[in-house]
Amino acid sequence: MNLQQSPEGDKVKRIFRECFHMIVVPVLLALFCSKVLVVNATIPSGSMENTIQPGDRIIGCRLSYLYQKPKREDVIIFRFPDDETQVYIKRVIGLPGETIRITDGRVYIDGSEKPLEEVYLKEVPQGSSGPFEVPEDSYFVMGDNRNHSHDSRYWENHYVKKEEILAKAVFRYYPRLGKVD
Repeated sequence: MNLQQSPEGDKVKRIFRECFHMIVVPVLLALFCSKVLVVNATIPSGSMENTIQPGDRIIGCRLSYLYQKPKREDVIIFRFPDDETQVYIKRVIGLPGETIRITDGRVYIDGSEKPLEEVYLKEVPQGSSGPFEVPEDSYFVMGDNRNHSHDSRYWENHYVKKEEILAKAVFRYYPRLGKVD
């Protein structure tokens, strides 16, 4: 008795194999990229204007802080400390171990007489707050549109822990292309 495969059976196997390569492999690759390599975020508010506009779509690199720590002025994507189901994007202002004081809208670090130079701000910020003593493995973050930003100054848990950081924002791809600085 000869058990050869019928031409119809070969055709079904070929179609199944092609569908697998066209559908399953790209889906698995996309899942891998979104869980390991990148974060895709849409900006809902104006708290980071003029650096990032409402409606902008951003790509963040999950691997940025694998071997290095966040730096002052990095724009990060992170889980909101008061509700970790929400994802926020803000700029790193205070590093672990630093004391942050805001006087008349200007940021002072560790009692410095000279305020932090912040060329990325949308407008002259107002208000005073602090001091905030940033714990080890945590960061103090603020929006670039300071007068309209819900950030570390106002949260119940003022600091973003290192493990809550999902990615460094690196690229804007919609509605216009550009680097996030």
